[in-house]
Amino acid sequence: MTRTVSQPSIKIIGANGQISLGKQYAGKQVLVEEQEQGVWLIRTATVIPDNEHWLQQPQSAADLQQALNWAQANSASDAHLEAVLEQFK
Repeated sequence: MTRTVSQPSIKIIGANGQISLGKQYAGKQVLVEEQEQGVWLIRTATVIPDNEHWLQQPQSAADLQQALNWAQANSASDAHLEAVLEQFK
C-alpha cells in the first residue's frame, strides 16, 4: 500500500492536553514515544492481549492455518452426528 506522507501541519494542544490527529485515526491505538523534551513520535499500533499472544507463536499460527485449510477442504456435515453423540454418553 502506497501512501503519501503529508507535509508538517500545526496543531494546538488543547487545555485538557489533547491533540487531534484527524478522523481517519479515530478509534485507533497508537504508541506515543517522547524521544526528548518536546519531541514525540506517534505510531499506529496493534496491541495483542496477553491471553491471545500464544496465537502469534509460529507453531500455533501454523496449527491454526492447518485447521483453517482442513475446514475449507471439508464441508460441515451432520452425517455421523448420532455416532459422535453416542461416544459422549
